[in-house]
Amino acid sequence: MEILIAVIVVVVLAAIVGIYLWATYNSLVTLNVRVDEAWSDITVQLKRRADLLPNIIDSVRGYAAHERGVFESVTRARAETVNAASPAEASAAENHMQGALKSLFAVAEAYPQLQASQNFLQLQGELVDTEDKIQASRRFYNGGVRELNTKVKVFPNTMFVRNLGFSEREFFEVSNLAAISEPPRVQF
Repeated sequence: MEILIAVIVVVVLAAIVGIYLWATYNSLVTLNVRVDEAWSDITVQLKRRADLLPNIIDSVRGYAAHERGVFESVTRARAETVNAASPAEASAAENHMQGALKSLFAVAEAYPQLQASQNFLQLQGELVDTEDKIQASRRFYNGGVRELNTKVKVFPNTMFVRNLGFSEREFFEVSNLAAISEPPRVQF
């Protein structure tokens, strides 16, 4: 009888550990997929902004052809954003993009006829909308990363999750927070 009780206790403990491992593994897979999805959302919004920039540059270029340095700066920043493969690269590209956009809109402010252009105003509105979506996507991504990283770091998970192929993920942080605290100002 005592052996039977000992076997039952061992079986129950093994079942509890098994259920815990199964639930933990599944929740980590879910969090990992959510973080991947959130990163995909960020890249979609960055691509959308990159696709808008040539149109904005063309609109401004017609009025301010002599501002070649500004256009080159925006083009370089656009290329960095499109080619960013990791949150760290995207963060660096965001810093350059924000500076380039500020320069571009500073040039646009000097041309009243450009400010009255419906095409330019529509493009500006789309850019502001895209910037808002980038910020929302970034918050969603960082929230998912926070949940995943917490789950990976807490005890007892930290003892076995790395062996299952899970690790901490990078936050999408921008070194110059003031540059992205608001979307580019497009009011004239």
